[in-house]
Order: sequence, then structure tokens, then C-alpha cells
Amino acid sequence: MTNAISWFEIPVKNFERAKDFYSIILDIEIREVPMPESKYGVFPYDSDNNKVGGAIMEMKGANPSSEGVTVYLDGGNDLAIPLARVEAAGGKVVIPKTDIGENGYMAHIMDTEGNKVALHSWN
Repeated sequence: MTNAISWFEIPVKNFERAKDFYSIILDIEIREVPMPESKYGVFPYDSDNNKVGGAIMEMKGANPSSEGVTVYLDGGNDLAIPLARVEAAGGKVVIPKTDIGENGYMAHIMDTEGNKVALHSWN
């Protein structure tokens, strides 16, 4: 096993709103993938080298939550940059940029759907 995680999915109630939120704060393009009876958007990842990837998904039974597992998304080179975009994109910073020693920096945010997710960077 190379990574403990191979894929993640973040449940959303409003696909377009969530797609806009993550696209804005992370400055990325989320690629829509047709799926039966759901809306599915994939975060950029290196599939050629079997790297960890993930998606947002709107489907019956997939409910956003602020409790449970916390997914850490790549906050880029400086965590302050995506954090500065969170509130303008409709989210909330729950734990601000926090130094975690030799492991870099982390922050927790609440997205537009009610999910608590985290961001990580080395600066």
C-alpha cells in the first residue's frame, strides 16, 4: 500500500454551488463526469501515476456533515492564499492557519454545503 487513501468523495446538496466554492478557493478546475442519477466533479490529480484523487458528488443518500472524517485538501504553496478566498466564496474558516511544526500548516473550513474539510500546506 502506497497511501492510506486512494480516493475520497465530498457529499454536496448543490453541485454547482459546491463546484464554484472549491474551484474558487483552490484555484482549480473541477472536471464534471457523467454518472447515472448523480452529479460528479473530479478534483485535479495525477491518475497516470496512481496518485490520490477525489470528487464532489450530489446524489441521493450522500449528506454533507460537519462531523466524522476530515479530508485534508492541498492548500498549495501558501495556505494563506486559499484561506483568503473561503468567506468570499460562501464558506467559513473554522480553525485558522495553524503551524503544525515539521508537518507544515493546516486549517479547517466549513464549505457551502455544511462539510467540515481541512486544508494543508508546507508554508
